[in-house]
Amino acid sequence: MQKIFNSADKLLEEIEKIRKNKKIVFTNGCFDILHPGHVYILQEAAALGDVLIVGLNDDASVRKIKGDSRPLLGQDARAAVVSALEAVDYVVFFSEETPLELISRIRPDVLVKGGEYGAGQVVGEGIAGETVRIKMKPGYSTTGIIDKIIKSRRK
Repeated sequence: MQKIFNSADKLLEEIEKIRKNKKIVFTNGCFDILHPGHVYILQEAAALGDVLIVGLNDDASVRKIKGDSRPLLGQDARAAVVSALEAVDYVVFFSEETPLELISRIRPDVLVKGGEYGAGQVVGEGIAGETVRIKMKPGYSTTGIIDKIIKSRRK
């Protein structure tokens, strides 16, 4: 089974075959350095339905959001790691700064984001059947991990 899609078109063909019988869950992110916080969110998201789709920012959109020093890992490497997780059924790249167009096309039953987002802050929440915010694991953020690595190299 193909798990990684370069665009929504092929993924949508796949989803339309199963949509009537499965609850579709969607989440998204850069997933630049996969850490326990990411794994937790993805596992919790998967438990909310039958199929978990992860929208993955492509390299250009990560640079727009995070700056020229990111991503640390290219999109193919990031997709390979995320798709290897048992909780993840499909990974699809998107090139915009937000996944609004992708969410509009997928029309998930459940949209999942981390708990740091408040009501009205989750892109696409009016499109999905329900929006769920999952409390983040404290102490885990990619930026925090990068900062810790940089500080440890300066010693």
